[in-house]
Amino acid sequence: MKVLVVGGGGREHAICWKLAQSPHVTRLYCAPGNGGIESIAQCVPIAATDVEGMVKWAKSRSMDFVVVAPDDPLALGMVDAMEAAGIPAFGPTADAAIIEASKSFSKNLMKKYNIPTARYETFTDMEAALAYVEAQGAPIVVKADGLALGKGVIVAQTVEEAKEAVRSMMGDHRFGEAGAKVVIEECMTGPEVTVLAFCDGEHLLCMPSSQDHKRAYDGNQGPNTGGMGAISPSPNYTTPVAIQCMRDIFLPTVAALKAEGRPFKGVIYFGLMITPQGPKVVEYNARFGDPECQAVLSLLDSDLMEIFAACREGALSQIDIQWKPGAACCLVLASGGYPGNYKKGYPITGLDAANQGAVVFHAGTKLDDDGNIVTNGGRVLGVTAVGDTLDEAIDGAYAAAKHIHFTDMHFRTDIGRV
Repeated sequence: MKVLVVGGGGREHAICWKLAQSPHVTRLYCAPGNGGIESIAQCVPIAATDVEGMVKWAKSRSMDFVVVAPDDPLALGMVDAMEAAGIPAFGPTADAAIIEASKSFSKNLMKKYNIPTARYETFTDMEAALAYVEAQGAPIVVKADGLALGKGVIVAQTVEEAKEAVRSMMGDHRFGEAGAKVVIEECMTGPEVTVLAFCDGEHLLCMPSSQDHKRAYDGNQGPNTGGMGAISPSPNYTTPVAIQCMRDIFLPTVAALKAEGRPFKGVIYFGLMITPQGPKVVEYNARFGDPECQAVLSLLDSDLMEIFAACREGALSQIDIQWKPGAACCLVLASGGYPGNYKKGYPITGLDAANQGAVVFHAGTKLDDDGNIVTNGGRVLGVTAVGDTLDEAIDGAYAAAKHIHFTDMHFRTDIGRV
């Protein structure tokens, strides 16, 4: 099969890495790809959000299957467009991907179907939102309704901080149209856990749990990022919690989307908080998380291409997915200044040595004119190691990362320890 993966980050590198191991995949392409993906797939210079261009290219090259990995093209209907052109595609249609593209939609869905989540209100008027913050007090959570690269959530510790978040989103248009509507919700407490699940519209199969580290600095301090590292499985996701999540959250979500005429085929990301009242949904995503994908797929012991095909064909109940025992840790090496302003184009050294003890997934890299790998984004690399225990996996990731150097390289030293 000739397979195209849409996207160019660490998640897409991990997907390509796993697909390249499948005997079903004879030619692998990635658009736009990155400097690391170049080694296992042919990169195609098409923006991930260029739906028309992507479909045209896939059709002209007679692609047998397309994997749409990032949130933006899913929300734009790239899967719909591929299928309409006669090209089988993995990922939810636009009407199902709305569970991520609109936080107000997903919150209303949970409310309608009694899926546990935080209390909330939705606002399109800034003054009304500010008044609500004043009345509710802090801590309180302010979320941009639309897609904001994983950065559109502010957990405000004071009323003034919450008001500033509202003004930034609705008044200053920090996230463009994504912040024209905001969701303001109660601040839940408890450990956060991510569970990714393969879905075929009716059935779902959960992957090992994971735990992302969103804050930029050690001790969960600093601004929110797209993710500074992840571990899998999460020590906080116990068997009793898993049973409760399946009964109260996972199965009801899949059933709710089907009942709404939006059957979900692809990967649902369940962002959960284990509160004193039980597990509740923090957010849904309509695709693999990044960097959770890197950690979780490192534990997959089955053919990813077969799983993708089963999801699309509604045949998930007919396959058995195997996972390796042990644990995985993905450590993100970021550009200095991320998630704010940062510079690009710095040479990266030590990749070969690091790959001896781990797998280095590329997120923000490219090949320069001389064929050297240089930095090209905020999150640059995801150093991912597996081990018999979580401690072994964490130690392996940090040991491998010691070999890697680039100017102003920044990473957290406590991934998996907090």
